[in-house]
Amino acid sequence: MSNIELNSDWQVFNGDALSTPITSQSKYWNLSNRADPRALPLADRHYNRQKPGSPQFVPPGRCLVLLTENCGALWVTSWPFAQYVKHSWAGAWVNSMFRRESGPLASALIRDAVSVTRSIWPDIPPLGIISFVDASKISHKRDPGRCYLRAGFRLAGHTKGGLLAFQLLPDEMPEPLSPLLRLSSSPPLPSE
Repeated sequence: MSNIELNSDWQVFNGDALSTPITSQSKYWNLSNRADPRALPLADRHYNRQKPGSPQFVPPGRCLVLLTENCGALWVTSWPFAQYVKHSWAGAWVNSMFRRESGPLASALIRDAVSVTRSIWPDIPPLGIISFVDASKISHKRDPGRCYLRAGFRLAGHTKGGLLAFQLLPDEMPEPLSPLLRLSSSPPLPSE
């Protein structure tokens, strides 16, 4: 993630000011980073974690990491460059990790995280945001991905590997919200 700045109006931007001032703030999400030690336990318990225990838990590239104040939920939005993507939604933001162990309803956290993502990256990709769910690796539920459906996503298909793909298009997204400033003992954000 490039340097993130907070201006006096609590707008969040990466380099350029947003065209529309953001006057509302997230109820749940604090800015974090890909190596935040408080987020590591949640990341290590997520089913898609490649190397539990390694200090960085987000793939290389553009990312937004959010953590709730009580460290009960973790969200990662990645924005891979389309030329390096092998799935059908190249160019979309990807919710590469979401783990909720406590706190508000998952669907409320998801919508709020999408709102914060919009404030960080105001240029929404035409394909919106996508999230992949491995139905075989989550606790048995009547409807895998139900929290995404309740947050407004729709089932958009499957990957070649059989993952369920849930998508939220730009015109279905909630309005942008600025993140909460930072967790009280948050380490500095890395400059990349």
